[in-house]
Amino acid sequence: MGIATKPEHSTPILDRIKSPEALRQMSDADLVRLADELRRDTIAKVAATGGHLGSTLGVVELTVAIHAVFDTPRDKLIWDVGHQAYAHKILTGRREAMATLRQDGGLSGFTKRAESEYDPFGAAHSSTSISAGLGFATARSFGFGDGDAIAVIGDGAMSAGMAYEAMNNAGTMGKRLFVILNDNEMSISPSVGAFSKHLSALCTQAPAIGMDVMMRKAASMLPEPFKTGAARARQAVGALAGTSSLFEHMGFSYIGPVDGHDLPQLLAILRTVRNVADGPVLIHAITRKGAGYAPAENSADKYHGVGSFDAETGALSKSKPSAPAYTKVFAKALCDEADRDPGVVAITAAMASGTGLDVFSQAHPERMFDVGIAEQHAVTFAAGLAAAGMKPFCAIYSTFLQRAYDQIVHDVAIQGLPVRFAIDRAGLVGADGPTHAGAFDVAYLSNLPGFTVMAAADEAELVHMVATATAHDSGPIAFRYPRGEGTGVALPERGTPIPIGKGRVIREGRDIAFLSFGTRLGECEKAADILAARGLSATVADARFAKPLDIELIERLASSHDALITVEEGAGGGFGARVLEHLAAAGRLDGSFAIRTLTLPDHFEAHASPSVMYERSGLAAPHLADAAIASLEGNQIEIGHPKSRLFAIT
Repeated sequence: MGIATKPEHSTPILDRIKSPEALRQMSDADLVRLADELRRDTIAKVAATGGHLGSTLGVVELTVAIHAVFDTPRDKLIWDVGHQAYAHKILTGRREAMATLRQDGGLSGFTKRAESEYDPFGAAHSSTSISAGLGFATARSFGFGDGDAIAVIGDGAMSAGMAYEAMNNAGTMGKRLFVILNDNEMSISPSVGAFSKHLSALCTQAPAIGMDVMMRKAASMLPEPFKTGAARARQAVGALAGTSSLFEHMGFSYIGPVDGHDLPQLLAILRTVRNVADGPVLIHAITRKGAGYAPAENSADKYHGVGSFDAETGALSKSKPSAPAYTKVFAKALCDEADRDPGVVAITAAMASGTGLDVFSQAHPERMFDVGIAEQHAVTFAAGLAAAGMKPFCAIYSTFLQRAYDQIVHDVAIQGLPVRFAIDRAGLVGADGPTHAGAFDVAYLSNLPGFTVMAAADEAELVHMVATATAHDSGPIAFRYPRGEGTGVALPERGTPIPIGKGRVIREGRDIAFLSFGTRLGECEKAADILAARGLSATVADARFAKPLDIELIERLASSHDALITVEEGAGGGFGARVLEHLAAAGRLDGSFAIRTLTLPDHFEAHASPSVMYERSGLAAPHLADAAIASLEGNQIEIGHPKSRLFAIT
């Protein structure tokens, strides 16, 4: 198949497709032409909206083949992560809606049960597909559904322990289940580890594995006891040839490697296994991320995630940033600390570029560890490094760190080990939606004994917090920061450690106090301006720490203002809850002032731009000002006469 650099927009076959059922009536030759049209259409759609392009281009032929052979939606097609499912969405009745991809009120960038019956299982985090597929296959044996389950999982996702847990269980149960391993040698960053090497070794043994498949097919047609004897012979030949795969040892019938872009071959293989399989089958397909589009194939990240771009040239439409991104600020600050301290090391879980640690790896390659999609291992590995006296920085998105909570509790917190957690993508993240929002880390970390939890209000504070974490050896410490550009403040030449548990006052006032944790600080300052125009004077303070709290600051704000408003970019049960607990225990809530805790709402916020998401969540400046005024009115405090502390808290 040629590499297109100038997508054409004529799609006569695709134009006739209203559902995958039409594919099952088509000739193989027409399916090949359909795949070419589908690739061009996908490029055109993502060029307009942005999104995850390279991963979808790599599975266009697989997508066509699966829908042409299997009876979806009766057969359950489960995409791991889901960002490779754009072509799937186009074929399943959502082609026109692709213009709304990842936009407010539009299609999700991942699979979503509420969006289509062709999305039987939602996904956005990796390595869940085999477990879910086995769930469908097992439910089928109880009479709940009668279709097959097909899980498509990437080689990067196969580096996670959950995938092996599922395969181990599936191999033991022996249920009919189809797993298609999409092997493109990378997830977001290039795939790493022994498993990646194993896949490479299998690829060099393709002829012997092809013979193994033929022997298995022939054996399936024999009566007992000849079938058992033939299976033993096949295993012996495989062992002699050195071709036995990990998957076979786990109880799967292994087929491959096969060319994931050879559609006729894929069709033949899928039809065969659909007809003869009586247990779990793994098909190892070799693909190219970004296949069929030269700009993607030639890009380092294969256009994994892009904004809008010119479909003909591949030129990305990028606005010039007004301030450096938080991720880049973190990476530079960590490099500076590592330059001075040989004990500083960095760990990430297949997100080197996403966390900025690709920059660290260039400066200190021997001290950078990408462990693959294995957050649990990353945390305990960091704990081991800390126990040995090093200073590990575990850089993981908030939403992905959730996957390692037991290790955080058991291996880090209980032992009091000084692991440093750099928590990227704190708060709402925009187009990636609720699956990638960093809403819960403040709550799930600040309730752990011995933990120190910080949030940067701006990029300069982030530099200081990296320095604080480097200097902190008395227990685990975490600092969170959002996705995107900073505020444009001047950056210090070198970070200075912040006194643990000490906040700062940005603006002094009399009537209302805003106590911000994180980057809503700027919105609090705007809210103070709104209140000033209405005759109210507001103090604005940056808490910096959710744990330990700055008790002196909190009690001063509570005792000298008629209303205290805490603001955070996280779910309930976090910073505001800790402030309330302290004030209640200190007797400060016994009828003296009004207090409100502003958090993210108690639902999963749908994808949109971050500004729209925060507007909907009630965390923009006008909402903060309204909440402050409402707290005074609800507490029967006369606005403009704020010192009348006569009424109980409501």
